[in-house]
Amino acid sequence: MFGKALLPLLALACLGPLAAAGPVALFNGKDLEGWVFDVIDDKTPMEAIWSVSDGVLICKGRPPSVLRTKTEHADYELVVEWRWPGAKPGNGGVLIHASAPREMFVWPKSFEVQLRHGQAGDFWVIGETLAAPGKQEGRRWLRIAENAEKPPGEWNSLIVRCDGDKVAVLINGVPVNSGSGLSASKGAICLQSEGTEIHFRKVEITPIAGPAAAP
Repeated sequence: MFGKALLPLLALACLGPLAAAGPVALFNGKDLEGWVFDVIDDKTPMEAIWSVSDGVLICKGRPPSVLRTKTEHADYELVVEWRWPGAKPGNGGVLIHASAPREMFVWPKSFEVQLRHGQAGDFWVIGETLAAPGKQEGRRWLRIAENAEKPPGEWNSLIVRCDGDKVAVLINGVPVNSGSGLSASKGAICLQSEGTEIHFRKVEITPIAGPAAAP
């Protein structure tokens, strides 16, 4: 169905077993407890960009900023649900293994899993390196599956599975990208404000227990 190029990706999508303790909510649906804020315009307060309403984390998209977990994580499955509320979807992303702040503009040193409409699942490297099976265009590694996004207004699901120096990405249950040889294997998780209003309703993480399954 996906061709030979996706065989390594399908193997990565089935990494080692998840911890018996189950998922931990990074976003509690009520407030921004557990997160810190960084914005390129230091005069803009967090609540002008990021807010919570009816269990939904609302990001206005401007000015550029990130929400960053106070905790660092390694070897996990991350689930993020997002949607574009308007008729014109735009740009956003989820950063994994974030370390040094403001490595580039306001973005910390990290790996970006792209959420930009039409490009969800691409990788961007921000001061880090990885190898992926898709085409490389500068700091961007293109996904190797067709677009799996839903129309604007509908909720999408992003799954990012990180195990050691490997990562696998699924959009709405479809394996779309993978990477290996990551130059960092742990760090904070960030949500980007990158020009367009975007909503999140689930951000949860489950540790991966034990070694990954052999590809």
